[in-house]
Amino acid sequence: MAIKLHNPRGVALTGRYSHGAEVPPDARVLYVSGQVGMDQRGKLAAGIDKQCLQTWKNIGAVLRSAGMSYRDIVKMTGFLTDSRYIAAYRAARDKFLVEPWPASTLLIVEGLAAPEMLVEIEVIAAKS
Repeated sequence: MAIKLHNPRGVALTGRYSHGAEVPPDARVLYVSGQVGMDQRGKLAAGIDKQCLQTWKNIGAVLRSAGMSYRDIVKMTGFLTDSRYIAAYRAARDKFLVEPWPASTLLIVEGLAAPEMLVEIEVIAAKS
């Protein structure tokens, strides 16, 4: 049984996400800690565009280490420190994710672990 996405007609869908993602009982589930725009040397990328791209690259590396891919993401939660970063966040996401869209939440927060961090994304992935 594959991941089943739920987008009921009575609930408005306003973006590239699904309202619900159902994971079958036989699936392996991977919880990916919040990733930020820091490269393997510990250097934080400059600016929101580069931080978003590096964040998604980091997520991909964790997924690959578990034998999974971006297509296995069932839920994502994004954290931005400024609502003006939403366009950059979505542009980076769209380079890595394709339909069917996972369930998703985006929050604007006052800050992250370090003041220079502008974005953090955590995901849950599942693979049957």
